[in-house]
Amino acid sequence: MNGQFPNLLAELFRLAAWLAVLSAIFVPFERLFALEPKSIFRQQIAVDLGYYFLNGLVPGLLLAGSVALMAIASHHLIPGDVSAAISAWPLWLRVCAAMLVGETGYYWAHRMTHEVPFLWRFHAVHHSAEHIDFMVNTRAHPVDLVFTRLCMLAPLFALGLVSPMRTSDGVVPLIVLFAGMMWGYFVHANVRWRLGPLEWLISSPAFHHWHHTMGEQQRNCNYASMLPWLDRIFGTHHLPKEWPALYGIPEPMAATLLGQLVQPLREPPRSASPSEGGGAAIKS
Repeated sequence: MNGQFPNLLAELFRLAAWLAVLSAIFVPFERLFALEPKSIFRQQIAVDLGYYFLNGLVPGLLLAGSVALMAIASHHLIPGDVSAAISAWPLWLRVCAAMLVGETGYYWAHRMTHEVPFLWRFHAVHHSAEHIDFMVNTRAHPVDLVFTRLCMLAPLFALGLVSPMRTSDGVVPLIVLFAGMMWGYFVHANVRWRLGPLEWLISSPAFHHWHHTMGEQQRNCNYASMLPWLDRIFGTHHLPKEWPALYGIPEPMAATLLGQLVQPLREPPRSASPSEGGGAAIKS
């Protein structure tokens, strides 16, 4: 136990350093190009910071066993000819293929978290944010985060794009997860940026902000993390010229980090009455 304490401190230091880097990048942009001018220390910022550190530590531990099992299964189930053929691909091609497969897995996992009531209990935590900025990217229940990451990684192993027998493959899932994470900070950012014609190819803040719109019908769109044309293919794309006017969910959500972690395990989110209006209802 004592031997793990230095490792924990090292991980916390690493996360703090990354937070400093992210803040140095996004805070100036959100001040200069703000879509909605607001204080950096907005309501619920402490909760989002708690999620940042929690999700920097816990999901990796929860995923380790599942990833190891997927690696072992893929080694025994993927034909040797398939693995050999993929091994001949250059690293950049394997990364591109993994990005496409992983993003498709994420699309369907994300869509399921909206369409399956039990999964929505956990995903509602992310959507309960009334104000969108880069730190909202970290606001996710660990169960929700583990589920979506498993759905991203499983098809990579199942299709042989990642194999424990290829030493260079260790970097492939890391690149996929890191790219998705960094783009997640960008599309949540409180910036009034549109990407013009590129919005057909890659997601923008406007694309993802519409996903956070108040209301069940409005938010059930734009599930892709980076590739919006997946939403076009599957009929869930929504990107008008204007920006959303209201964010959040009508269901009540606990105000504290601990309350939000426990609430999905106790009860499903309950819809607020139309007369309540406003952003996500926060209860203490």
